Amino acid sequence: MFEYFYNEILKKTVISFGTLFNDIVIKTTNSSGDVVGTTKVPLAYAPQQKFLARLEQSEDLNKTTQITLPRMSFEFTGMQYDSSRKVTTTQKFIAPAANGDGTIKKAYMPVPYNMDFELNIYTKLNDDMLQIVEQILPYFQPSYNLTINLVSDINEKRDIPIVLEGITMDDQYEGNFDTRRALIYTLRFSAKTYLFGPITKDVSAKIIKKADIGYFAGPGGDKKQRDVTYTTEPKALKDFDEGVIETTAADIDKTDETITLQSITPIEEGTYIQINKEVMYVKQKSDTENKLLVRRAQNNTIAASHVSGTNVLEVNESDNQEVDLGDDFGFDGGFI
Repeated sequence: MFEYFYNEILKKTVISFGTLFNDIVIKTTNSSGDVVGTTKVPLAYAPQQKFLARLEQSEDLNKTTQITLPRMSFEFTGMQYDSSRKVTTTQKFIAPAANGDGTIKKAYMPVPYNMDFELNIYTKLNDDMLQIVEQILPYFQPSYNLTINLVSDINEKRDIPIVLEGITMDDQYEGNFDTRRALIYTLRFSAKTYLFGPITKDVSAKIIKKADIGYFAGPGGDKKQRDVTYTTEPKALKDFDEGVIETTAADIDKTDETITLQSITPIEEGTYIQINKEVMYVKQKSDTENKLLVRRAQNNTIAASHVSGTNVLEVNESDNQEVDLGDDFGFDGGFI
């Protein structure tokens, strides 16, 4: 029934969660408010009980040892199936291999699971604790999206919400109440990740380069039917090969429908050009000036302003050859 596979999703999620908190610092000031010291708070993967045991064995929290406070630790504590994010288990999707060799990979839809984490913060001074906590809490309202490459083989990247579930505080004392042993905050998180099954090679999947569809059209009875065939080929919606054919000769406002280039000789009417990220359709060329009458913001791009001297790219047949899986296909509805 089962076959061996290992996508390292749980491992990647644990590591990614830890990286959220590995660059926290605290600053010490004097009576004048001047910063006299900056300390980066160490972070380790370990349960809270391990650090508490070390605290009980260390008599001086200020000496140079591995348990000098402040410190932080995090731990993966459990996981549960999340039925609210369930999708059809038999549904499949295909994707090109991440190595770019043209291989098509196939996988079933992932299974949603929530991974539980605990982040433990240990300090001796209350001000140190407040500095650390204030650097964390504003990012969780109550969730923070963390982008993780869950399956490297197909470059499957997803935004994983990290949800702050709650905070608890604990004071550890030794001796009388005038002596504080350690101040401990525990932040509980839930990471809403996805688990993928085995990724297999789909030998039957191909990228469509051209499709012909034939059928009979027209009503029945005494009226003659027509044998009609539609054809469609992939059309690039943007420039892929970065081939510069000209430059702009004047600034272009986002509402301009006439643009001026250094030369319009290499550009044909009825074609598409691209300036920065905006694609334009060339409606007409000027006979006497280097001006083009264009239709702005084509192929779901946004009309924008462009300065003089900006490169003009052409979206042409060479770009059509670069269309990859996932790009839209143009359909002209013509008869042949």
